[in-house]
Amino acid sequence: MKVLGFESSCDETGVALVETQPGGVPRLLAEALHSQVDMHAAYGGVVPELASRDHIRRVLPLARQVMAQAGCTLAEVDLVAYTRGPGLAGALLVGAGVAVALAAALGKPALGVHHLEGHLLSPFLATVEEGGAPEFPFVALLVSGGHTQLMQVEGVGRYTLLGETIDDAAGEAFDKSAKLLGLGYPGGPALARLAALGDEKAYPLPRPLLHSGDLDFSFAGLKTAVMTQHRKLGPAPSQAACRDLAASTQAAIVDVLVAKSLKALKETGARRLVVAGGVGANLRLRQQLDAGAARLGARVHYPPLALCTDNGAMIALAAALRLQHGLATLQTDGAFDVRPRWPLADVGAGGVAAA
Repeated sequence: MKVLGFESSCDETGVALVETQPGGVPRLLAEALHSQVDMHAAYGGVVPELASRDHIRRVLPLARQVMAQAGCTLAEVDLVAYTRGPGLAGALLVGAGVAVALAAALGKPALGVHHLEGHLLSPFLATVEEGGAPEFPFVALLVSGGHTQLMQVEGVGRYTLLGETIDDAAGEAFDKSAKLLGLGYPGGPALARLAALGDEKAYPLPRPLLHSGDLDFSFAGLKTAVMTQHRKLGPAPSQAACRDLAASTQAAIVDVLVAKSLKALKETGARRLVVAGGVGANLRLRQQLDAGAARLGARVHYPPLALCTDNGAMIALAAALRLQHGLATLQTDGAFDVRPRWPLADVGAGGVAAA
C-alpha cells in the first residue's frame, strides 16, 4: 500500500509518499520539504499566523512534486496521513484539512498521526549505510525545540513515559541561549557551530537535575545561568568569550541529555537507544551518546540526518507502521480535528485517533 503523509505542525511543510512492504519496513518513495526559517528569522521565532498562511501556499505544490518524483498518480494512493498534533493549532488545521479533503476526493481513508510518534519511528527509514532500522524494544530520547522526553518503546503503539522536562525543552535552551549571543534564528545549529571553536570548561554552568535520581529534565535554570553569565561579559563581549559561552552551554545541555539517556538504558535493561527530533542532529550529542552506549554494550540509532527535523516522511511512515500492525483507526467520513496538546503516552495501541 502507498501512504501519502502531510506534516504541518509548526514551521516546516512536509509531504512524502511511503510504500508498505509485506513483512518488512516501509520504504520512502519520495519526499519534499519547505522550511519557513528565513521568513521567521526576522521575528526571532515562529509567528503562528504567518506559519499557517505559508503552509496553505506550500502544501499542494509540494504534494504535486512528491507524486511526480515518485512517478505515481493520486489514484494509486491507498491512505492519506496527516499530523493531528501536538503543534500550533492553525498550522495543524492546514495539513489536516488538506489531507482529509484529498482523501475524501479520492474515496480513500485518512489517518491522524501523533507528531512525536513520527519522530520516534523515523529511524526505521535509515538505510543500512546509515545504521539500519532499530529493533524493538528500545529507549527513545525525543529531543527538539518543544519536547524533551524519554520513552520506553516495546513496539508500535506501546509507549511508556520514563521522564520529561518539567519546564523548558532542550531545543528551547539552545535557541534562547543562541539569541543571547546574537546568533539569530534558528539558534541551535548556529550555537553548535560556534561551540566547536570554544572551550566548554570556560564557564561552570549548572547541569539541572543531573543527580535528581529520576529521568526528568529541566532547562529553565540553565537558560537563566547563561543569561547571567552573558551579562557579566559586558555589553560587547569578545568573540572568544562568546565562543566559550556557546561551548559551555552546549556541554551543559548535552551532559544532562546523555546522563539521563544512559540511566534509562540501565534501568530498563534495553540495549538500543533511538534518538529523534531536531536536537538529535547535534554532533556532540551523538558523539557522547555513542561513546556512553558503547560502554554499556548498547547501540544508538538515529534517523537519516535530513529527517531529524519535522518532515512528511515520518508521518507517512508512522501511519504505514500502524496500518501494518493493525493499529490504525481509519477515518472515512470526512470529519477531523486537531490536538495542539497531546501526550504521546495517551496514544497507545488502541489507535492514534483515541481521545
